[in-house]
Amino acid sequence: MPGPTQISAAQLARLIGTPDAPTVIDVRIPDDFAAHPHMIPTSTRHPHNDIDNFAKTPIGQRVVVVCQRGQKLSEGSAALLRTHGIAAESLEGGTEAWVAASLPMVPAATLPATNLWVTRHRPKIDRIACPWLIRRFIDPTARFLFVSPSDVADVASRFDATPFDIDGVYWSHRGDTCTFDTLITEFNLSTAALDRLATVVRGADTDRHDLAPQAAGLLAISVGLSRMFKDDLEQLAAGMTLYDALYRWARDGFDEGHDWPATRI
Repeated sequence: MPGPTQISAAQLARLIGTPDAPTVIDVRIPDDFAAHPHMIPTSTRHPHNDIDNFAKTPIGQRVVVVCQRGQKLSEGSAALLRTHGIAAESLEGGTEAWVAASLPMVPAATLPATNLWVTRHRPKIDRIACPWLIRRFIDPTARFLFVSPSDVADVASRFDATPFDIDGVYWSHRGDTCTFDTLITEFNLSTAALDRLATVVRGADTDRHDLAPQAAGLLAISVGLSRMFKDDLEQLAAGMTLYDALYRWARDGFDEGHDWPATRI
C-alpha cells in the first residue's frame, strides 16, 4: 500500500499513455543508472541534488520522482518539489518495483538526442499514430515537422531532426509491419493494449483490414481528418484525441459491444 506521498507502479502505469500522465523524473545516481540503463516511459533524468533548479522549469502540475528503490533520493526530491508548491510523489519501490511488475522500460540508448522529428506532409495514419505514441510514451515535449517528401532527409540533416515513416530510414516500415510497430519494438513498449492498438494501426496503414475489424474504421476516420484540416499540426492535434480514445478502447474497452434494442439496463 503506497504511503500518502507515494504512487505504486500499477497506478503510475495506468496514467502513462493518457493525457493525465504526470511528469516523471528519474533521479537515480549514475552507478545505479549504468547498472540498468533503461527508463520508465516518458521519464527524464535529473540529478537529485539539483531539484530546486528543476522546479523552476515548466514541468506541469503533477510530478512523480523515481529512484532505484523508492527511498531517500526520490522521497527527498519529491519533498523538495512540494516546497515549491508542486504536487510531487515518489514511486513506491522505485525502478526495482517497476521491473518486478514486468512493466516496460525504454532502453536509454534508443532515445533520440533531440525532441524534433520530421516526416512527410499530409499525414493519414502512421504519421499521426507515431507522434501520438512518441508524445504519450517517449517524450511529451516532442515536436513534429511535416515537410515535402523530397525534403525530409535534408530537413532532418539541417535541423538535427529524427526522420520517420519514409523509405530508407531507421524509424520506418519493416517487412509487413509499419512504423508504429517499429517504435513499439525498438522502444520496448510492448503491452497487451499497445499491441492490440498496433494491430489496428497496421491493418489501416497497410490496407490489411482482415487483421482487425477496427482497421477499416480507422482508415475512414483518418482520411476524413486529412480532408478536414489543411494544417498538418491542427490535424495532429485532433488526431491526438482520436488515438487517446483508441488507446483507452485497446486497454479497457476492447471486449465491449453495443446493440439495439438495448439489452442491459
